[in-house]
Amino acid sequence: MDKIMSKTYITDKLFEKVNFAETGFDKAAYENCRFLNCIFTGVSLAACNFEDCEFTACDISAVPLTGAAMRGVSFKDCKLLGLQFQDCNEYMFTATFTACNLSLSSFYKLKLKAIVFKNCNLQEADFTEADLTRAAFDNCELALTVFDHTILEQADLRTAYNYTINPSANKIKGAKFSLSGIPGLLSTYGIQIE
Repeated sequence: MDKIMSKTYITDKLFEKVNFAETGFDKAAYENCRFLNCIFTGVSLAACNFEDCEFTACDISAVPLTGAAMRGVSFKDCKLLGLQFQDCNEYMFTATFTACNLSLSSFYKLKLKAIVFKNCNLQEADFTEADLTRAAFDNCELALTVFDHTILEQADLRTAYNYTINPSANKIKGAKFSLSGIPGLLSTYGIQIE
């Protein structure tokens, strides 16, 4: 570990089966690190930097993210309940999510162009005023997810399900939907589709 600008710098390290609630978690800049089957609940990721890091089968639920930088970060099979991603450093935020539970998480006002959510549970997530241009929601559960003044232009929701999106309250030009998703686009109008 080297000290760079008063922040610890950790690179190319594997953290496996670590319960950071018990061991503590260093506020540091992590680059090209892998976190496998780790528990982060009860710790803070505020002001930490993660670049080109992978989180696999980790529980990172309800942890503070204020000022955290996430660039090129991938989450796979992770439990990410109630995270306030809008508290992250918005200029450094690029991530992909595969088979993650992101229920009750918030992405309020974040620029998430071309972000990929694959096989994720996003129930009751909040995308209010987020920019989801060219985003992909591949086989994602979106029940009670909030889209309000959200930019969904050219987004792909063809395999997403259980969503409700008001076309007059969101920008959806060029977005892709399946025929089975039409009720989720028209439900705010009180139309019955049989």
